Amino acid sequence: MADPDTRPTADGPQVPPAGEAPHVPPAADGPQPDRAAPGTGPRGPIFLVGCQRSGTTMLRLVLDSHSRVSCGPETRFLADMQRIVGRDWERLARFGFPREYWLGRIADFFGGIHGDYARSRGKTRWADKTPLYALSIGFLAEVFPDAQFVHVIRDGRDVVVSHRKRFGYWSAVKCVVKWPRYIRVARAAGRRLPADRYHELRYEDTVGDPEKAMRALFEFLGEPWEAGVLDYGGKQHDVAGKYTAEADRRRAAARTDAAIYGSRVGTYRRELDPFLRVLVRVFSGATLRELGYR
Repeated sequence: MADPDTRPTADGPQVPPAGEAPHVPPAADGPQPDRAAPGTGPRGPIFLVGCQRSGTTMLRLVLDSHSRVSCGPETRFLADMQRIVGRDWERLARFGFPREYWLGRIADFFGGIHGDYARSRGKTRWADKTPLYALSIGFLAEVFPDAQFVHVIRDGRDVVVSHRKRFGYWSAVKCVVKWPRYIRVARAAGRRLPADRYHELRYEDTVGDPEKAMRALFEFLGEPWEAGVLDYGGKQHDVAGKYTAEADRRRAAARTDAAIYGSRVGTYRRELDPFLRVLVRVFSGATLRELGYR
């Protein structure tokens, strides 16, 4: 095995002067991703972010129901790349390529996969729903300079209840600290972006008046309105069966056939126990007040 610290020799790959991106010819065989732009259509990619259990899966299915937008399986790849380009930059720098080169390669790889997936479904634009990316908006904006970000926000008390029901009590305890962190970091990054690149979407507004909220969302995205996105349950999506079964149980409990409904708003009033209430007040109270939740 070669020494990982070995530098290229005269017979190996030539490193360009610092600040210049190397010329890397495409492979001779196999499909090539579209490198004209990070996005796959007239607009760039869409990143749907927010603390888990805030409604991001519901919004993912809404986006995926649009005739032009494909929102594929959840990923965590870019968060790993952020750590590598940051923490391991000294090692990467030994190749002699500037940071912009690495960001471009990440965009080519990740955007190429999503773009190919979108085209395989007859769609022209791709989206990614990964809640964790709420902590990486700044990095993603570097990798994809034309990306748009949709930050889904839900009452943190209901998010804690949902974590307890879905993942267990310890997850709910951790969520008391996790939720305000996601909100704080994502909003701070959003404030540094132009208004046409960052959009906040309240879960409560979405389930209260789905058409109004979704019309505003697609207007922000620059995509034509399609009423069928509100009936995402009647369309095919590549989601795990557990999500479909869970959605069916929720609709049955709410006694509704609608894909978007508001029966889970304010569940903390009935289901948040005294201990979690105290933790929420201490660790999430300031963020709740900042967002207008009373």
